[in-house]
Amino acid sequence: MKRLLVTQNETVEIDLTSEEISAIQAEREVEEAQAVIDKQTREDAEVDKETKKASGKQKLLDLGLTTEEVKALIGA
Repeated sequence: MKRLLVTQNETVEIDLTSEEISAIQAEREVEEAQAVIDKQTREDAEVDKETKKASGKQKLLDLGLTTEEVKALIGA
């Protein structure tokens, strides 16, 4: 694997050491794992939001509001 060293006068390709390659690969693995965690967190938050919305709607219905009244209040 190579990297570019850019100066004002030239651009040079430099071979990376095995330690640098390992560090880059480890960093990529960490970033990919974090991306999976972030995606799952967003999905869980969306599911939680929908669950709470449904629960709130049901509670309003249980209090005696009509479906039309609930729709007028929460738009669903």
